[in-house]
Amino acid sequence: MRRGKVELKRIENPTNRQVSFSKRRNGLLKKAFELSILCDAEVALLIFSSSGKVYQFASHGMDKSIAKYKREVGLPDSNNPQFRTMEFWRSEIEELKRSINTLDARLKHLSGEDILALGMRDLKQLERQLKIGVERIRSRKSRIVSDQATLLKRRHKQLKEENTQLQKRVKLDEAQESNISSRIVGENACSMFQQRVLQDEDLVNEAE
Repeated sequence: MRRGKVELKRIENPTNRQVSFSKRRNGLLKKAFELSILCDAEVALLIFSSSGKVYQFASHGMDKSIAKYKREVGLPDSNNPQFRTMEFWRSEIEELKRSINTLDARLKHLSGEDILALGMRDLKQLERQLKIGVERIRSRKSRIVSDQATLLKRRHKQLKEENTQLQKRVKLDEAQESNISSRIVGENACSMFQQRVLQDEDLVNEAE
């Protein structure tokens, strides 16, 4: 008597479903083993139950078979250092993109844009951030003004000292020039006196 076709659909009864899974799983693993022995085939089989438990069979090692499969279909090998490097940088790029998007959203919020979707909690947090930012700006501004005032005072003092030194130098030069002029006048007067004496002596000699 021929058996009727059984409709393939999910078994609703959990107990019956588990019994059927166990039977068919064991049969599938047995067939995979027989295929590898009888036909000298490289067979790799992975089975995951509905609860997530894994069952496997690999005639030449599961890692080796998976790596071979990836090569055949053109998938990168996760054990390849180059693949791990690519995955690392891909992850870093995605993380940077998320950070940029977050910072861009915060920047818009701080400038008053795109705040309609913010709730009361977010608005209060944004208000606190703005207050902190304003206080930092004021503090920095006061520091710059104070540094500039200190620099101007130091420069003014330096110019004043330079002016004092310049005045002293001018006075010293004037005094030296005055001494030189007095010496020249004295020498001229002495020379004239000597000439007068000589003239008087000549007159006396002529009279004798």
